[in-house]
Amino acid sequence: MSHATKVYVTKSGEEIFGVMAEFKNPADLYHAAEKTRDAGFTHWDVYTPFPIHGMEEAMGVKRTILPVIVFVMGISAAGLGYLMQWWMSRDYPLPVQGKPYDAWEAYIPITFEIGILISAFTALFGMLIMNDLPLWFHPLFNRERFLRVSDDRFVIAIESKDSKFDPEKTRAFLSGVGATHVEFVEQ
Repeated sequence: MSHATKVYVTKSGEEIFGVMAEFKNPADLYHAAEKTRDAGFTHWDVYTPFPIHGMEEAMGVKRTILPVIVFVMGISAAGLGYLMQWWMSRDYPLPVQGKPYDAWEAYIPITFEIGILISAFTALFGMLIMNDLPLWFHPLFNRERFLRVSDDRFVIAIESKDSKFDPEKTRAFLSGVGATHVEFVEQ
């Protein structure tokens, strides 16, 4: 069963991306993030001019699975690299320091390099995919107030695709958790 995403529009007919709320300082933003997490919102984010210690816990961000994926891909690639060398050396034996043709010591450098190479590519592309990057455009970039986030503003934006999103209730919620300014953001 699929759920169609509701489309909200402003009075002028523009589709709503979400609601953006501005906060005075990092402490207010931190407590607002905790309340937003506790309210059950799932599609929202925090924007600050610098990292705020403990914000991940306040937002309820779960630990990523990317390190596990990188480890599995690296070990798998190293194993396949080792098997490839062993299989190829059967037809083209390579004597190394008088050891038997299937001595594992000669295979270690290439096995290690393949494991590291595939781990690095998995980490890079996994990070890009999990973060939806590259992101060429974001609706918040059109808001004049959002431009000061890189300077001295602290913002929470709740997206309209969130299942708990209701334009007026979300706006009232953000005002209730201490926002100094709340506005709708169009697509």
